[in-house]
Amino acid sequence: MMTDNCSDIVNTVLGRKPLSELGKTLTHEHLALDFRKFYVPPPQHLKHFPKGRPSLQDIGYVRQYPYSSLYNLEFYDDDAAEAVCKDVELFKEAIGGTIVENSSHGLKRDIPLMKNVSRSTGVNVIAGTGYYVASMQSASTLNITEEEMYNLMCKELEEGCMECPDVKAGFIGEVGSTWPIEDFEKRAIRATGELQAQLRCSVSFHPGRNASAPTEIMRIYQEAGGDTSKAIMSHVDRTLIKKEQLMEFADATKCYIQYDLFGTECSYYQLNPSVDMVSDAQRVKRIALLKKEKKLDRVLMSHDIHTKHRLVHFGGHGYSHITNNVVPIMKNKGFTTKDIELITIENPKRWLTRQ
Repeated sequence: MMTDNCSDIVNTVLGRKPLSELGKTLTHEHLALDFRKFYVPPPQHLKHFPKGRPSLQDIGYVRQYPYSSLYNLEFYDDDAAEAVCKDVELFKEAIGGTIVENSSHGLKRDIPLMKNVSRSTGVNVIAGTGYYVASMQSASTLNITEEEMYNLMCKELEEGCMECPDVKAGFIGEVGSTWPIEDFEKRAIRATGELQAQLRCSVSFHPGRNASAPTEIMRIYQEAGGDTSKAIMSHVDRTLIKKEQLMEFADATKCYIQYDLFGTECSYYQLNPSVDMVSDAQRVKRIALLKKEKKLDRVLMSHDIHTKHRLVHFGGHGYSHITNNVVPIMKNKGFTTKDIELITIENPKRWLTRQ
């Protein structure tokens, strides 16, 4: 039965939903976006790197250098849409309940696709609002004021999204920034903090690829009035690599610590080669450390699928990877069913609660 208490309800792309009905929730995924601006040319010595749609014999190349295939980065075409729908069906079969779609302005979100996927699979989809990194914005968008950012996000949360007025966004995110943080990105973070303080809504941040970025984002956000207990810091797997960095940040803020690159097992990170990307086994070890430090109530897990090669149809792990492959490993490492439900059900529900 639907309650009138707004704190117990979240807006999905198909309407209001009681938080108690969300089930297992992936808090950082994408169903469609355009990532071509992050293209990186393949190494010159790879003479046979695929230029079009990769075949089976090309999968190894694409897994090693995913950002060197434009086809792989075109996560918005008909091929991607069909594969995404099938993949979300597999997530449903794995008792998945909800996907939080983090495509914000600059990433070319596709709300009609979100609606179609949700309607056809029965999986809840929650759309985000807000602004991604400056390099992905149009020239006109780069010049908008903090007040204009605030007004657009407020409208999308309270009335309806610009391109799809019948759908309200359910959170602000992902709010993207680079390092050093650009002026446009600082305005977006401040507008997010001001709006969060008014609406008590949920927020998700994408930090730049530097260990100092998460702390600086939280500083700007808090100074604008934002509540850290309602915020997620995404991508800690590739940002707070060292144990000391992770624990210092976790102790300094009360935000959610999100390991959202599960399924990314290639240690060579094209977007920041100076960083060795951690494996799923190392992600689980870090979460075990947070559990030991009694911080498991602030941990979230997801995949951040944003390229074709990570979908099952293209030889990837898919949205059901955590449930099918990671959770059994966690149980073998001493995590209880209660621990798993805290991370996958209770923490997302608490994050999405307006309070």
